[in-house]
Amino acid sequence: MSKKKPADTEDTPKKGGKLKLVILMIFVLALGAGGAYGAFAMGLIHTGGESEPDVPRLVAKDEEDPFAPEGEASETGPVTYGEGGNEYRASYFEFEEGFTSNLKDSPGLVQVTLAASTYHDGRVIQWLELHELAIRSAILVELANTVEDDVYTVEGKERLQQRLTAAVNRVLEEHEGFGGVETIHFQTFLVQ
Repeated sequence: MSKKKPADTEDTPKKGGKLKLVILMIFVLALGAGGAYGAFAMGLIHTGGESEPDVPRLVAKDEEDPFAPEGEASETGPVTYGEGGNEYRASYFEFEEGFTSNLKDSPGLVQVTLAASTYHDGRVIQWLELHELAIRSAILVELANTVEDDVYTVEGKERLQQRLTAAVNRVLEEHEGFGGVETIHFQTFLVQ
């Protein structure tokens, strides 16, 4: 005798119907939670808690904030330097390629890899990327204008570091109206 399957009737529930519904509900909830997290992470949703953190603006030490509303002082004020360091977090930009140059009046070569630091907002880093070609050229001019004696002493390297910082800021001021680079740092320094 063979068993016959009962014919589907309207009273017989379909197998897995409830399971599919539960899985669909979990998927919809997960999708909603992911969207909410994404909106929060992008800053579209605020928790209503602590206000925006103080972010330093692109203002030179002795200048007022040009972006402050008329008649109001800037919330963060000009960048100030405290004892033993800076109250703002430094951001760094690493030049991807190194620099190689002859030394002034010498057969010697100098090879360096450099990074720039700023205590201002992210625009300075964006400007370093945007104007990297002009900045690289200015750096190479300064390296070629360095005498061999300067690359062997700490004092000479510090003077070179200051000249490189000034050269980078000149390029940024020329193109963007504001320098903002605090220091050029040597990552590697090789003299041949």
